[in-house]
Amino acid sequence: MKVLGIETSCDETAVCVIETHGDLPDAKLKILGNQLYSQVALHAKYGGVFPNMAKREHAKNLVPLLEKCLTEANISKEKKQKISAEKNEKIKKILEREEGLFEMLEKFAEKIEKPDIDAIAVTNGPGLEPALWVGVSFAKALGELWNVPLYPVNHMEGHIVVASVDKVSEKEFVFKKIDHPAIALLISGGHTQLVLNKETLNYEIIGDTKDDAVGEAFDKVARILGLPYPGGPEISKLAEKERREFPDKETAYPLPRPMIHSNDLNFSFSGIKTAVLYTVKKIPELTGAIKQEIAREFEDAVVEVIILKTRQAVIEYGARTIVIGGGVSANKKIREDFTILARELGIELMVPEVSASTDNAFMIALAGYVNITSGKKPQMDFRAQGNLRLSED
Repeated sequence: MKVLGIETSCDETAVCVIETHGDLPDAKLKILGNQLYSQVALHAKYGGVFPNMAKREHAKNLVPLLEKCLTEANISKEKKQKISAEKNEKIKKILEREEGLFEMLEKFAEKIEKPDIDAIAVTNGPGLEPALWVGVSFAKALGELWNVPLYPVNHMEGHIVVASVDKVSEKEFVFKKIDHPAIALLISGGHTQLVLNKETLNYEIIGDTKDDAVGEAFDKVARILGLPYPGGPEISKLAEKERREFPDKETAYPLPRPMIHSNDLNFSFSGIKTAVLYTVKKIPELTGAIKQEIAREFEDAVVEVIILKTRQAVIEYGARTIVIGGGVSANKKIREDFTILARELGIELMVPEVSASTDNAFMIALAGYVNITSGKKPQMDFRAQGNLRLSED
């Protein structure tokens, strides 16, 4: 089976084609083509993602990325063909709100045959709704053009599924069987959630953030410290340097561990951000050395909280596996500390390849495949949903 994945939930435009062999949980898969365009540099001057710019960039880049992806996958055959007027009108109607996308797709469609693709999986939420709509509309247009079934995919499910594959070679992977029940910690710019994964595609959100997501807190603290966007990697870089240079140093700038004694599985990171702001205001000169020390204390505080809450969830629900997903899962300290936690608890830790931690279309194609093989029916009438949840609790 060949699945085309499309991802436009935030500021990454991504397209991927995977080929799968065998049945779950023993299926093998290969990446045939994988293309991604990051808009990070464009949004840096805003200190965060500017939704309307993200939307325009997705519309501008989807067709070129698809063309490169199909060529890389060697499933693109050039052949001049005429698209029927009726089909053209349907596609035009689907893409009417995506500036310039119909014209680009029309030119592309007239020069290639339908590629050898069995299904299209596309992120329909959660994320920035204007950005999501571009990908959803594009997928619907391709489904109409090529008569290929569509499968909407929850972005957060993509982050969970991609943690359940092992890399065999540069483009080849095998699925690992998740020993259920599992606790999934989803940490990104928009989410901090603990999810009880009872069985495949069965989710219950058991802990959520009350305000800022962890990735959002990293970015906001980085801004307070005068670090460039995106702030998460910059904070981590300074924190790691501080630990290396002063491994036993007690910080002069202690920060709170929010909700660490709340007796529930929820999170709050707005207070720690505010604590950093008040700390910085009291410092006459914010030197590089002080920034480094605060970065370490901030990262230590955040990791301590998510470790404690995850431990609590594992014990409470008798979990046999911890899964970590989302862009913040690329953080080195988080990976190291969760490896220690899993070892202490005697359970398995599943975490994606660093390159697959941030938003990508590989995880969307994967999640689409898992949904297909689990019996999910294709859909054509679905919407982009910025606040889509994994469970409707």
